[in-house]
Amino acid sequence: MTDENLIQELSMLQQNVANISAQKQQFVTQLSEYDSALEALEKTDNAYKIVGNIMINSTKEDLIKDIKKKKEVLGIRIKSFEKQEEKLKEKADKMQKDIISNLDKGKK
Repeated sequence: MTDENLIQELSMLQQNVANISAQKQQFVTQLSEYDSALEALEKTDNAYKIVGNIMINSTKEDLIKDIKKKKEVLGIRIKSFEKQEEKLKEKADKMQKDIISNLDKGKK
């Protein structure tokens, strides 16, 4: 593989890392919103759930259970993104070292 091809592949890997990081950040933000919703539910007696375009009365316990389940799923997704991100970063670092090594050899 030529240096130019390696550089293009490295660029694509870095772009993938950035995309995964952005998606992970969206999930982390959503997780924070769920935490805020749970805190708000603890302080109130009335609970409502949005279904489609309407808001319906719901039990506090059902909403807490639903939010905790969603938090669990998000946690799993975040861990998955972290693993993907780490693997891609390691691959990109190795590729970057290979490129630098090849360029150093070319100078000699």
